[in-house]
Amino acid sequence: MRDVEIFAGSSHIKLTEAICERLGATPAKCKLGKFSNGETTVEIGVSVRNKDVFIVQSGCEKINDAVMELLIMINACKGGSAKSVTAVLPYFPYSRQSKKKSHRGAITARMLANLLSVAGVDHIISVDLHASQMQGFFAQPVDNLFAEPLIARWIRLNVPHWRHGVVVSKNAGGSKRVTSLADTLKLNFGIVTTERRRKNPFKHISESAVFFDTLEVVDDDDHADESQHCSPPSYDISQKREQSKKNKENKQSKKERQKSSSGDTIKADTAAGASVEPVTKEPVIKIEHAPAEPESKEQLQEASEEAIEQTFSGLNNLVLQPPAIKNSARRPSERFEWNDVRAEDVITGRLVQGQLVDDDYPSPILSSTSGTGSIDADLDLAALGPDPMASSIASFTQPEHALGGSYDAADASSDDEEDKIQGIIPERTITLVGDVKDRIVFIIDDMIDTPQSWVAAAETVVKRGGAKTVYCIATHGLFGEDCLNVMDECDSIDKVIVTNTFPLPKGFRKWKKLVVIDSAALLSEGIRRHHYGESLSGLFSIHD
Repeated sequence: MRDVEIFAGSSHIKLTEAICERLGATPAKCKLGKFSNGETTVEIGVSVRNKDVFIVQSGCEKINDAVMELLIMINACKGGSAKSVTAVLPYFPYSRQSKKKSHRGAITARMLANLLSVAGVDHIISVDLHASQMQGFFAQPVDNLFAEPLIARWIRLNVPHWRHGVVVSKNAGGSKRVTSLADTLKLNFGIVTTERRRKNPFKHISESAVFFDTLEVVDDDDHADESQHCSPPSYDISQKREQSKKNKENKQSKKERQKSSSGDTIKADTAAGASVEPVTKEPVIKIEHAPAEPESKEQLQEASEEAIEQTFSGLNNLVLQPPAIKNSARRPSERFEWNDVRAEDVITGRLVQGQLVDDDYPSPILSSTSGTGSIDADLDLAALGPDPMASSIASFTQPEHALGGSYDAADASSDDEEDKIQGIIPERTITLVGDVKDRIVFIIDDMIDTPQSWVAAAETVVKRGGAKTVYCIATHGLFGEDCLNVMDECDSIDKVIVTNTFPLPKGFRKWKKLVVIDSAALLSEGIRRHHYGESLSGLFSIHD
């Protein structure tokens, strides 16, 4: 290609050489170095005047040095009167920090976008951004290429009987990515999620049936038939009312007998000649705001019985009647309790310290407590503290309309999933939704950094779901800490497939399960089409 210069950053020189080889070019000369105090120095060795410059710089272990080197190279080419400067970032640095994780957190990805803009970049090419919304951080155009065509092609060519496979997401945040690949391959898909193990369903107000019943008014006509079949026997207070009525009648008859007996005594005294003085009525003086005289014991008892009767009547109508069931405001466990229905293809298991264990495995929470009190109570006090729903106004709002919106599954990203598994709660519940029995499972995510969630998902689909073969597939292979060794030793994982967008560790070929897909073809075609002004839409489609 004419009037094009491709520079290689120090982060991934082999990928740049592969891109240049496909384009029939050679990497432009550029001297990169550091001063004794650690400062980065860049010297452009060729003329870039009125040329299209492409700088290939991916993430690496020394990410901060790579970012600073990229900024200096962009500014140097811009100062050399380059026609345009395009930053090719196969793995975008700080892509996992695209949102605030706390009130005092920083959106580092947006800050990096601002730095690139200030340095003078005109265009950005990346592959599988961790969050596609990051494209809005830039004032310049961003071409976010997808590795899905490469992955789908590899599956079709290298996996026998791949048509009997299932695409599985290991967290809720990757559901969109998984459904896209499943539609491309015309396969079914599933999802694996983890959550804190709950044994007491009424520990928090948000888990109470009364909480859900007060959220909405349900039309009784729509659920009349359903209530007849699934309603428990209501409490009958007719006996209580009859007993109260009999007590009133007995007391009234007793008073009448007392009055009649006193009248007979007066008549007997008159007949005997005793003088009876006439009773004169004294004038009644009304005093406003005067305190009422204390009532008799009989009147107080009657009033209390009436109040009790009204209370029982209200409870019979409000609480003890079977609640009408509506899917939008009912926990799944409660729906199953009333109508005796179980969801299909849902498998749960216990996850202790990131490992799948049997149901009879001793709980680490029980071993750490003194044996007195509730296990769940100790867990909530130690790990979660007070329930925020008890003091939140959102607890009186419809779940689907709370705070004017609904839950966004995209917020549950892969790094959040790792934080959950490695968190302070030693035991969690892992749930598999989907049929994977005797099938090939493709667990998909955008990156592999730590192995805990991958191992947990693989063991769940194999040991609980009965899967035959498991392929762990991701675009970016970061492989932090001892990730490759752990995944290679896991019996439930058969293959680990990644692209070479991120520089792999030295000697990576010694891991027999690791398979690397070359992304140079995708990036080189993106650079060529961008230089000639061609459309990039063809890179997003799959060709058989």
